[in-house]
Amino acid sequence: MKRVLPVKTKQQLKAFIDFPHALYKYDPYYVPELFIAQKDMLTPGKHPFHEHSEVQLYLAYDEDRLVGRIAAILNNNHNAFNNSRDGFFGFFDCVNDGEVAGSLVQQAQQWLLSKQVGSMIGPVNLSTNETCGMLVEGFDSSPVAMMPYNYSYYRELLEGLGFQKKVDLLAYQFLAEGYNDKAARMAAALRERLEQKGIIIRPINLKSYQQEAESLREIYNSAWDKNMGFVPMTPKEFDYMAKDLKMIVDPDFCLIAEHNGKVVGFSLAIPDINQILKKIRKGRLLPTGIFKLLLLRKKITAVRIIALGVIEGYRKMGIEACFYGAAMQKHREKNMHSAEASWILENNLLMNQGLLKMGAIPYKKYRIYEKVL
Repeated sequence: MKRVLPVKTKQQLKAFIDFPHALYKYDPYYVPELFIAQKDMLTPGKHPFHEHSEVQLYLAYDEDRLVGRIAAILNNNHNAFNNSRDGFFGFFDCVNDGEVAGSLVQQAQQWLLSKQVGSMIGPVNLSTNETCGMLVEGFDSSPVAMMPYNYSYYRELLEGLGFQKKVDLLAYQFLAEGYNDKAARMAAALRERLEQKGIIIRPINLKSYQQEAESLREIYNSAWDKNMGFVPMTPKEFDYMAKDLKMIVDPDFCLIAEHNGKVVGFSLAIPDINQILKKIRKGRLLPTGIFKLLLLRKKITAVRIIALGVIEGYRKMGIEACFYGAAMQKHREKNMHSAEASWILENNLLMNQGLLKMGAIPYKKYRIYEKVL
């Protein structure tokens, strides 16, 4: 007999976080999430998302066997910013069983309906500022840092329950020997032209990390405000993310553009920490995971270009090309094999065309679904 239960205890939360390890046990491309990071994200009082919004977790059982999980999410800040009545779901993992998937979705849907929302959008873990999307193309390699992964049958399960495509998110790959490095070769000339206008591009100053992060939050919230589903990050949310990223940030890949001392844009690429996380059993840093994390960092061979934004009034001046050019140069200097630029909305023509011109290959596609309630 199949049943779905709300998560109420610490033991149930542990089971919720650990379920994917059993589900993907024999999948060579699966990467476990860090347990402590997932636990904090899903615990009110630990992650600032819970200060303004609500999350209800559910577990599905077949007899006594755990067979699925889902989170129902009410993002009040999203609805206020977008003047909408959207509900979300995330952390969806399930055995290949339509009845199980239906039971999970039904429970999440009932909870969302009790909050008077009109739609159910996802997967989104907790918002578009965190991991989101369902992999629908590109199952032949592991995900890079902070990107999702799932079995190919998930698409059939959701579409069979009435979910329809809302938007696709694209991931592009640069291979060290294959991309067009025109931006890198033009970087010096572009920088000189920008400097004549009072615009400089520099690496982040880790000694003033907190102050730098505050400036970048303002850029992030203004540069991405037209993106689908975007919701500005609160100061606490951005600080939380910045604190997490500080452990892996490489200043060579975190660049800031300033105009006469005013920050007008930034780009961030992070080492593909998933290359190490694959080797950390069940995402536990203790007792040995922490040593793997520290010892193997220098052996990472890829980066993910996670964010690149320039505020209105400074776009199409060459700042974006300088960001890419500088990243390419450092990528080669460090003898890295590949880079991923992700994610990019399918309808962001400027970014998609620019990446294609630089020789990037669209190699993974993620989908966000929607169901009208």
